[in-house]
Amino acid sequence: MSQFTSEIWDAFIALTTILSIIACGVLLKVQSVQKTSETGTSGHVWDDDIREYNNPLPRWWMWLFYITIFWGLAYLVLYPGLGSYAGTLGWTQVKQLEEENAHAQAAYGPIYDSFAAQDVVALSTNSGALAIGQKLFLNNCAQCHASDGGGSRGFPNLTDKDWLHGGTPEAIKASITNGRTGNMPPLGAALGEEGVKNAAAYVLSLSGNAHDSIRAAKGKETFVRICSACHGAEGKGNPALGAPNLTDKTWLHGSGPAIAETISRGRVSQMPAHKDLLTPAKIHLLTAYVYSLSGK
Repeated sequence: MSQFTSEIWDAFIALTTILSIIACGVLLKVQSVQKTSETGTSGHVWDDDIREYNNPLPRWWMWLFYITIFWGLAYLVLYPGLGSYAGTLGWTQVKQLEEENAHAQAAYGPIYDSFAAQDVVALSTNSGALAIGQKLFLNNCAQCHASDGGGSRGFPNLTDKDWLHGGTPEAIKASITNGRTGNMPPLGAALGEEGVKNAAAYVLSLSGNAHDSIRAAKGKETFVRICSACHGAEGKGNPALGAPNLTDKTWLHGSGPAIAETISRGRVSQMPAHKDLLTPAKIHLLTAYVYSLSGK
């Protein structure tokens, strides 16, 4: 891929941009010096007597184009636009974002800080705190968990009582701050097709779903030998590992055929860390809002 990151492309972009602007200026100059002619037409005639003459642009219109060219040249001197040239002002999108964030923090930081010392449980019933927390949730979490926190396949529902890593304020704050990684290893190659079906039948039996009892009996040994290390001997999960409870009716990736697919192919889930995106005070308010969604 080095051919796409070579410095020659910087020169190519800069040269192409400058030559294009110069060409526009030359073309404009050539077209503007042509004399007005009563006989030179473009050959287009309408209604027998309406002819299109080949005359230069009006002066005011021509100067608008010249101003556009000068504006473009000045912009390319002040701002980045010619390959890797940074511009005399040193402007970057990252720098502007940091300045805007700093301005917003100075203006609104005290509002967030006023809630920082309060307990999460108390804030979960505070209408003012929840209003701010909801906006933080919509901006940072709704893309995966939906605007109402109901989640979708592969993204946990935050409005129920089922928590992969625990539903305490401390656990929720840790999930938001540091993120979470869920990893269910693929077992298809080790168990084979029949072994996967047997294990899936036993998992279905744990939650009382319809299942093949003969396959479930065969799959129990596999579960105890392999799966119980994470999900526990009774299949009730392990919040320390993020291993889900298999005895309830809550399924992150779906039940039925999806269970066999999960066992065979495995699953990898990623909850991104927000410690570099949100201040501790914002995470505190967001924790209170998420905590309130489950009705606690």
